[in-house]
Amino acid sequence: MLQKEVDYMLEVGANGSHGYVDDAALEASRQRLRQHGFQTEKLWYSVSATNGAVASNPSSPVLRGNGIELAISYPYDGMFNIDRLIGIAAPAGSARMAASGMKMSEYVP
Repeated sequence: MLQKEVDYMLEVGANGSHGYVDDAALEASRQRLRQHGFQTEKLWYSVSATNGAVASNPSSPVLRGNGIELAISYPYDGMFNIDRLIGIAAPAGSARMAASGMKMSEYVP
């Protein structure tokens, strides 16, 4: 689910009319993921650009040919605790699952 969300956000954020993933896009993502059972306060987002620009600023979009990188992580929250019953080690309590991606911006001023 997280990878699907990253891919969708990059598809929209890197298109020719955007060139950024702003706070509004992050909040919309939180609400979509909440509908699938995620606790929004536990979602961590990271947005950056390959050229060092701020990739979350709508007033200064990332220009075409530069990559927009996005990562989302979420704690496992005991998801694999039942595995311990059959002898499989579960991830550490502080471990987080994550999805990430990069897409070249198509924005041209």
